[in-house]
Amino acid sequence: MVGDIQGCFAELERLLKRINFDKKKDFLWLTGDLVNRGPESLKVLRFVKSLGDSAIVVLGNHDLHLLAIYFADHDARPKDTFEEILSASDTHELMLWLVSKPLFHRDQKLQACMSHAGIPHMWSLDQAETFAAELCEFINTNTEEYFAEMYGNVPNPWNPGYSGMQRMRCITNYLTRMRYIRPDGTLEFAEKGPPGNQHPGYEAWYELRSPEETRIFFGHWASLGGRTINEGIFALDTACVWGESLTAQCIESGVRTSVACLA
Repeated sequence: MVGDIQGCFAELERLLKRINFDKKKDFLWLTGDLVNRGPESLKVLRFVKSLGDSAIVVLGNHDLHLLAIYFADHDARPKDTFEEILSASDTHELMLWLVSKPLFHRDQKLQACMSHAGIPHMWSLDQAETFAAELCEFINTNTEEYFAEMYGNVPNPWNPGYSGMQRMRCITNYLTRMRYIRPDGTLEFAEKGPPGNQHPGYEAWYELRSPEETRIFFGHWASLGGRTINEGIFALDTACVWGESLTAQCIESGVRTSVACLA
């Protein structure tokens, strides 16, 4: 399991070499945000795609942002680093591959699951799996509509009665943008710092989840430094793109390995 790569391809190569990754016998779980801000997003996409079924990827908010630019002609932001991807000879092939990826993955045998930002406390893992599958089906059958209307902080909080794009946007925000949350499910979108910086009434999402057998792995929240207070929930974004490190965790043994950012 490897945390957010965000275009840091050289560090990914070093990390996989250090853990002796072998695509013929190993599976590489990736917590999303393959691209953006780092220097070699195109190489990351091409490499992960080349792994075939050995790579298990969930989409992150930066991946969705890239897809929205490609499929719905949204404007790139000043700090985005998508130019090389969007001008590549294999752009369309890469975008079709990326858009097909899920937003949640679960392995019953390993008792492990992952999504980019986590799982809100209001949802069981079965519900998270169902909602994520519903979202993926919507994305792949209503691609242009979804990416045209994906952005936004409403509706908030969750209501199972939502339908259409309201429901899809709400599911997207929980799975790819969540950090702080209120007990009623209301998300705080602005604060990205570690716990202790949030507005009153909000908690880190993982603090509100009850213990369960299946472990949850997530990325997205770089300022956690790869640490949570919940023994069954594992943060894997260790801020490589911000000059820190890229981290892998063996799902079976729990052993962590990190390589420093080369920038």
